[in-house]
Amino acid sequence: MESDLAQRWQRLQAEIPPTVQAVAVTKYSTVPTLRLAQGLGMVHFGENRVQEAQQKQEALRDLPITWHLIGHLQSNKVAAAVRCFSWIHSVDRPSLIGPLQRAIAAAGTSPKLLLQVKLEPDPDKSGWEESELYDHLDILRAATDLNWVGLMTMLPLGYTGERAYTAFLRVKNLQERLWEQGWIQLQELSMGMSADYPEAIRAGATIVRIGSQLFR
Repeated sequence: MESDLAQRWQRLQAEIPPTVQAVAVTKYSTVPTLRLAQGLGMVHFGENRVQEAQQKQEALRDLPITWHLIGHLQSNKVAAAVRCFSWIHSVDRPSLIGPLQRAIAAAGTSPKLLLQVKLEPDPDKSGWEESELYDHLDILRAATDLNWVGLMTMLPLGYTGERAYTAFLRVKNLQERLWEQGWIQLQELSMGMSADYPEAIRAGATIVRIGSQLFR
């Protein structure tokens, strides 16, 4: 198992430019597998659920790991997420702003936050639509205690090849339009997973989230 994981990690490292951060999606992996992965050089781990992540973090507290929340953030989990994660990729609605502010004030620390956007129609995905995001820019700008660093997106099931690339490019274009409005701090683009990370990188991703290409 160790040699297989090592080979897959080496292959990904060869394919992913050094300017792009690979986050290993560890939601289905056991603690021993994560120890092995960390020993191979993976230090950015992505989890979907706060409670499951807390259990793994406790078991791996002796290792230098950067934890990313990449799944849907429930309002009642905000305080725990702020304490447990260095990155939260899934700020997907305006109602999270207040709870995040209160949790960050209580914790005395702020994770890096990404706005999850949904620029392609999909009832199974959450996120800010472009018009909704623009409508809330003043509120987001006023939340100066929140550490906004970029955008995140997830594509609808079945988007591959050029269709995936075109969708990712829409997010990149949105990022550039936001820069023109003064949101230069939004430097990160978290987009692309095991099935479509080459297209995401070609469109300008700075972070890709890799699960099945690593852990099988």
